[in-house]
Amino acid sequence: MSQPMVPAARDDLPLHHRLPALLATSVARLLVLLSPRRLRRALSLARRGAAPATEEQALAARHAVVAVSARCAGEGCLQRSVATALLCRLHGVWPDWCTGVRTAPFRAHAWVEVAGRPVGEPQGAGYYHRLMVVSSR
Repeated sequence: MSQPMVPAARDDLPLHHRLPALLATSVARLLVLLSPRRLRRALSLARRGAAPATEEQALAARHAVVAVSARCAGEGCLQRSVATALLCRLHGVWPDWCTGVRTAPFRAHAWVEVAGRPVGEPQGAGYYHRLMVVSSR
């Protein structure tokens, strides 16, 4: 399981990495306003033709997204996960995008994973029960 790393500061990201991350977070901000069914459909269309992402690619995308967006760096897990998946797609790859819940105590969450392992998350696989997945396959 990968350990979450300290996110890069915005100024630590070179401009050629910052611009795609800003684009992905901006599009994600709009997509998270959709109903779950439409969001799933939009992400399913976005992932077409993409190769499966590696854990390193997904983690790099997550760090870039967190570095450019305060919302994604905080409690905005839905926007962070969508932006991470979209940034991966800009590089021709796609991680598994997931949403799920934990019942005791109740908590909803959205994340990306590779090979069944959450990427950049403090909790391991199986902590949340997956409800909706847009898989890389």
